Amino acid sequence: MAFGQPPLPYDFNALEPHMSARTFEFHYGKHHAAYVTNLNNLVKDTELADKPLVEVIQASFKDTAKTGIFNNAAQVWNHTFFWNSMKSGGGGKPSGDLAAKIDATFGSFDKFKEDFKTAAATQFGSGWAWLVMEGDTLKVTKTPNAENPLVHGQKPLLTLDVWEHAYYLDYQNRRPDFIQTFLDELVNWDFATQNMA
Repeated sequence: MAFGQPPLPYDFNALEPHMSARTFEFHYGKHHAAYVTNLNNLVKDTELADKPLVEVIQASFKDTAKTGIFNNAAQVWNHTFFWNSMKSGGGGKPSGDLAAKIDATFGSFDKFKEDFKTAAATQFGSGWAWLVMEGDTLKVTKTPNAENPLVHGQKPLLTLDVWEHAYYLDYQNRRPDFIQTFLDELVNWDFATQNMA
């Protein structure tokens, strides 16, 4: 059973002007697709070929013989999760239980935003910023390269891709502007709420 690339939850141009169709042509159409192809080639005829994606990620993490498998499997999962972390007309504030939990954990929504922006901006090189549940607690974290919260026993609620290819066509070297736009215009709080539940 080969791993597939899930369809985007919206059209390539749905997030314009904040994220261009051209970015999706490369990011989804080439980068994400290449991770799927590479993963299928790497696990072919191995014991991991028929395992669920999350099991492949967990089985290959920290196994130096399976670094390539981990990197590609985690990037397939991370990107699919990232696409769902955004929506047209997104941004703003969450509501309900998630809003209350953010206020209780961070002191205010503005403080959460500052923590998230700092994590995303200070991830050196390639990686990801996350809002996660660790036990009953919310946390903002960042991970390098393909690494994700699944390998640390955390439950991801939403993520932002800060690999340069995620934003360079639209924002060039202005990563902080991309992060701000994600929070103000794109973040899908409904998805994060579903993940918390």
